[in-house]
Amino acid sequence: MSKPLDGVKVLDMTRVLAGPYCTMMLGDMGADVVKVERPEAGDDTRGYGPPFVNGESAYFMSVNRSKRSITLNLKQPDALATLGRLIETADVLVENFRPGTMEGFGFGYDTVKALNPRLIFCSISGFGHTGPNADLPGYDLIIQGEGGVASLTGDPNGPPYKVGNSQADVVAGMMAFQGILLALYARTQSGRGQKIDLGMLDCQVAMLTYQAGIYFATGQSPMRMGNQHPTITPYETFRCRDGYINVACGNDGMWRNLCKAAGQPTWATDERFRTNAERVQNRHALSSLLEPAMLEKTMDEWIEALRGVGIPCGKIQSVGEVCENPQVLARDMVVTVQHPKAGAVRVTGVPVKLSDTPGAVTLPPPLLGEHTSHILRDWLQMSPTEVARLQQAGAL
Repeated sequence: MSKPLDGVKVLDMTRVLAGPYCTMMLGDMGADVVKVERPEAGDDTRGYGPPFVNGESAYFMSVNRSKRSITLNLKQPDALATLGRLIETADVLVENFRPGTMEGFGFGYDTVKALNPRLIFCSISGFGHTGPNADLPGYDLIIQGEGGVASLTGDPNGPPYKVGNSQADVVAGMMAFQGILLALYARTQSGRGQKIDLGMLDCQVAMLTYQAGIYFATGQSPMRMGNQHPTITPYETFRCRDGYINVACGNDGMWRNLCKAAGQPTWATDERFRTNAERVQNRHALSSLLEPAMLEKTMDEWIEALRGVGIPCGKIQSVGEVCENPQVLARDMVVTVQHPKAGAVRVTGVPVKLSDTPGAVTLPPPLLGEHTSHILRDWLQMSPTEVARLQQAGAL
């Protein structure tokens, strides 16, 4: 079955997480993704661990499927010349070096635009290519702090926390994926490529949404509220007799149904709690009633009661529970690929479900340089003699 990006050639000059996540999504959707890595060392994440599976990093394998790997020693002139030829044949180039690094290689945007006017050049960096902080490095931890997300995460009486997964990296990868798709669509109309300047900080600012709206409306920065919502209640985590559940009452009708499920119909008519605005203003009084009531039943008892009256709710599951969840498995969100060294490896699946041109995990995460000679033959029609010459010159 065809995929939406069949025939699109992607030169992946990224490492760690934001860039590889983007190019993994492109590969899942059918693009021929060629991952350019340093000889011997490769992507930094090849060394992230433990855990390792037969010497292969679980971290690396989690975001580098559906790609092929080529090694190029970009300190060597023949390797740079080869990179130039690859750029000439590519549809998309994705890189996440610090601003100025590609210019140092001799392949800044102005240069590659002249080499290949149809090329879409996606540059992912911490702070973008303009502004006073453009030269600063950007890692997920730093960007979550600089972008305000950490100030909103954690116990209100404790220190700020980053989100438990690397969401600044992942969101930047998703945004880059969207930008590339937009640029590919624009190219069908103009025939020209363009540059995508994707700053991780920009993505975090965009994610602030209603939290930024609160600041714009009041002039006051929202503060950490744990698992409570600043403008909706009850919309939070509750402790039950045997664990924790999340409960989301998104409107007043749901609130009245929750009161019925709790066997407390008078809560719904209490003048402090009749409307969401009143509940938000009196959230502490409401919590003093809800919290002890929740402790009286198990998670399963509450979930059955709440779902029975249409209240969105669910357990807080561990990563392991999620990865074995029947709903997750039914949606093919865990798939197995055969890796040449690690054997059968489970990876997360493709979240975007297209009816006519679905994506799929097509290749296992590559060994370092596993496809070098094949790529040079496929993309550049190099002969075995030419490949051997580059190997002897130390370019590969």
